[in-house]
Amino acid sequence: MSHTAEIIAVGTELLLGNIVNTNAQAISQSLSALGINVFWHTVVGDNPERLKEAVEIARRRADIIITTGGLGPTYDDLTKQTVCQVFGEKLVFHPEILEEIRAFYETALHVPMPENNTQQAELPEHGVIFDNPVGTAPGCAFESGGVHVLMLPGPPHEMAAMLRRHAEPYLRGLSREVIVSHDIMTFGMGESSVEELLRERMTHMTNPTLATYAKPFEVRLRATAKAESGEEAETLLAPVVELVRNTLGDAVYGVDVSGLAEVCLAGLRERNMTFATAESCTGGRVAEQITALPGASKVYRGGVVSYWTEVKGRVLGVPQDILDTYGPVSEECARAMAEGARRITGAEIAVSVTGAAGPDPDERGVPVGVVYVGLAAPEGTFCRRLDFGRRRRDRIRGLAANHAFDVIRRYLAGLPI
Repeated sequence: MSHTAEIIAVGTELLLGNIVNTNAQAISQSLSALGINVFWHTVVGDNPERLKEAVEIARRRADIIITTGGLGPTYDDLTKQTVCQVFGEKLVFHPEILEEIRAFYETALHVPMPENNTQQAELPEHGVIFDNPVGTAPGCAFESGGVHVLMLPGPPHEMAAMLRRHAEPYLRGLSREVIVSHDIMTFGMGESSVEELLRERMTHMTNPTLATYAKPFEVRLRATAKAESGEEAETLLAPVVELVRNTLGDAVYGVDVSGLAEVCLAGLRERNMTFATAESCTGGRVAEQITALPGASKVYRGGVVSYWTEVKGRVLGVPQDILDTYGPVSEECARAMAEGARRITGAEIAVSVTGAAGPDPDERGVPVGVVYVGLAAPEGTFCRRLDFGRRRRDRIRGLAANHAFDVIRRYLAGLPI
């Protein structure tokens, strides 16, 4: 049976824009992995009448309702009371839950429990209770009239812990089917181009399914299959993954990986190679992404953020005649930057990035969006010229960093740079 879900985030601070609704994103990603369709996101303030109206609407169009927020001890935390009123579910006081909350205050916070926390120990009479290992607000779930209602706390770290610990197992138990997904990661093609190549096959798929998702600087394809066992689901998925690989070629850089940096790290470790960076317009983004990964110290020797032209010459050793003749945003400079980073760090390979990220052209009139990515290796020095056009500054910087990793990835795989 296919389930449809609605996520209701409760909190006036969400409507005012004071905080971002990251809970809805996390829950949607979780439900997608479980094979549950999320058709609606709703945000409602701390107002019982408006929340009641939102829940009434949700119960008519979804068979799973997940709320976040409004489970605290203050006067405006009314999610349980309002939701239970809509479904005719009675709230029952649980003294053992109150003692757990009291113990959390005394042992974790080292303060006495305020008496208004007592209302957090009132939970629906029927259903299950979700304990909260990192906070005071327990969650819960119950079923009424074919609709499953799950109530989770609002603080993101509490919600995430309860989602993994309780909500996901509860939802997984609603179906006998096993849902397995694989994320096929691509770089170098836009979502529309990917979709055009695969559209005819995608539109005729029922199980497994294939969908595209545009990430900030790349495209992810998610293949999902439902079956009675994980092995059967994997059997269904294998030809879909192979189809995507054959259709998109070397634009596919990995399956179930976090990004290009992870693939490069794995490739460098397999070959026992080290690399270094020389960055200008990216301002250290390449270095930041690789050092964010465990094990980066095995392959990354270091880098130079040569934002000023003088630093390109004095630190990286870019010849002055190159800077005078071609300028800091040029193929010649990118090549020399990569060679300089390789020389001063002793790394086997080094990547460089220099470009005009905007909002204005560089001092020589190089248009915004023009970027050069260099790679110095034992076999020689290579360069990729890019023209992103007049995009936002952050987009140009992010794309440039990804291209730097793509150059490394292609070099390691023996692909054209």
